[in-house]
Amino acid sequence: METARPVSLASPETVRVTNPGGSSPFVLTCDHASNFLPPEFGTLGLAAGELSRHIAWDPGALPVARRMAEALDATLVETRISRLVIDCNRPLDAPDLVPPVSETTAIPGNTGLSEKQRAARIALSWQPFHDAVASIIDKRLARGLETRLVSIHSFTPVYKGMSRPWHIGIIHDEDRRLAAPLVAALQRLAGVTVGINEPYSPADRVYFTLERHARPRGLPCAMIEIRNDEISDEAGQRKWADLLTGIFVGIHTPELLMSPDSLPRRGRPIPAHPIR
Repeated sequence: METARPVSLASPETVRVTNPGGSSPFVLTCDHASNFLPPEFGTLGLAAGELSRHIAWDPGALPVARRMAEALDATLVETRISRLVIDCNRPLDAPDLVPPVSETTAIPGNTGLSEKQRAARIALSWQPFHDAVASIIDKRLARGLETRLVSIHSFTPVYKGMSRPWHIGIIHDEDRRLAAPLVAALQRLAGVTVGINEPYSPADRVYFTLERHARPRGLPCAMIEIRNDEISDEAGQRKWADLLTGIFVGIHTPELLMSPDSLPRRGRPIPAHPIR
C-alpha cells in the first residue's frame, strides 16, 4: 500500500489525477486502485488481513496503470478509497454500490446504513472520482483533442471455486473500435490466453465508468482486466504495462475515427464473445 493517504473523511484527496495535461489520446482510470480505509471506518468489521484481498481493491492494477500513463504521457484518474467503502465502478442504484457481501465475505460495517451514511460515502469517493473523469474528458474535448477512455483492473485466478484461465480480459459492449484491435494484438502473443468479455462482461454491471463517461460522448473505450497473479510483483507489473503500452502506441486503426454506430454488430444485448 502507498504511504500518502487521505487521513479522514474531511480530506479532499480521495481521488488523484496524474498528468491532467497529458498529450496521449488515452485517458486511463483505475477504479479500484486502493485498499485504504479512512480511520472513521475502522476495518468495517473485517480482520485486518482481509483488506489485502481482492475484495478490497484490484491488486497490481495501479502500478500497471501508472507505468502506462507515464510511458504514454497519458492522464490517469485513480481512486484512493477502498471499494469496500463504495464501489466507484457501479451505478448509484446498484445493490453492490456499498457491498454488504463481497465475493463470499460478509462486510459487517456495510449493513444497515442510513440514507445519510450512504450519501456521505457517495460524496466521499464516488462523486469526486466521476467529477474528475468528466472534467478531464470535457476539457480535452473542448480543446479538440482525440480521447479514448480505458479502465485498468485486475481479477482473481479463482473465483468462488472456479479457476479462470485467462491471463488478460478485454471487456467491451457493442462499440468495438478500441476492443477489436486490442484483442487482435493480444491474440498474436504466444502463451497469452485472452478473455473476450471474460471474466466479466457489461451484463455483470462492471462497465459503469465507461458507460457513464465514454458512451454518451461517443468515445472509443475498453476495460482491461489482468489476472492478479500476473501482476503481483514489480516484474509482472512492468511486463504487462510495457506490453500494453506497446499495443496502445500501435493502435491507429481507421475504425477509431468512425462512429460506434457505423461498425458491424452481432446483436443486442452483448453476446458473451462478440469479437472472437
